[in-house]
Amino acid sequence: MKTLHFQSVFVGGCGTAAGPMEAQGPLKDKIDKLFDDIYCEEKTYERLMSEACDHALRAQGCKTSDLDLILGGDLLNQLGTSHYFARDLDIPFIGLYGACSNSTLIAANAAMWIDSGHAERVLGLTSSHNATAERQFRYPNEYGVQKPETTTYTVTGAGAMIFQNEKTPVRLTQATLGRILDWQFTNPNDMGSAMAPAAFDTICRHFENTGTSFDDYDLIVTGDLSKIGRSMLIDLFKQKGMDPHDKLIDCGLLIYDREHQEVFAGGSGCACSAVVTIAYLFDLLRTKALHKIMVVATGALLSTVIVQQKESIPCIAHAVVYEGTVGE
Repeated sequence: MKTLHFQSVFVGGCGTAAGPMEAQGPLKDKIDKLFDDIYCEEKTYERLMSEACDHALRAQGCKTSDLDLILGGDLLNQLGTSHYFARDLDIPFIGLYGACSNSTLIAANAAMWIDSGHAERVLGLTSSHNATAERQFRYPNEYGVQKPETTTYTVTGAGAMIFQNEKTPVRLTQATLGRILDWQFTNPNDMGSAMAPAAFDTICRHFENTGTSFDDYDLIVTGDLSKIGRSMLIDLFKQKGMDPHDKLIDCGLLIYDREHQEVFAGGSGCACSAVVTIAYLFDLLRTKALHKIMVVATGALLSTVIVQQKESIPCIAHAVVYEGTVGE
């Protein structure tokens, strides 16, 4: 499949929310709403998504009734968080699931709706929660299972973005959709290694499709490979004779301070790439510190049941390109 090119897709109002571990991380001053309680002052975790949406709407200066469509996804069974969040909004809703690749999967789909003229304003949002993700993909935290250093720490957070056809300082210009790769990794406590080949495949196909290379981007940012997966990805590029030139960074290494926080190899989860992209990367584009970036969110498509059946972990990565428009 070829890379998709978009003419008039812009990022409008955005919002982020996160939990107590993220409130101790290096991006704490850039996140819109922080909770010091892992339950986010609720019996369930849907409020994270509601907070991110509320900040996005207020930044946009609009109401939910001004939206044409909502695209949402999370890590719970049957997208429970997204569905319960959207049930009272009375707006057309599409649930999307790409595991931790949700942020770029949703952005790419929103861009297709906007660029085709079928919608003028689309809300895209995703979230993850450490406790529910551990239960869903590894073992409940209450089990007290020992975790190796290859484990990634799921971000408790949510990110919301409004995509529109009216010009703003940030434009979404391209998307390369991923294909499922399975290199027969089976360890749910080392998903960075499992996902690295998918990121490698998507980035290489994007380069081939667009005639670009690392030199054409200020940064290429993977979603949640963290320390182990990023190291493997760099090795894959070097084996192909390609040098990332220090342009390849990872959201899982940006959202936490690994030297002072017990997060093992770094961050992961839907909210990892969403929060870092919105709270950090977009600001760099708006202020012209960066001009062109590629965000490649990665997803491990597994469950505890499938892993216990001795299956391997299929993975996927979706890439989107954001460019600053200030000064155009």
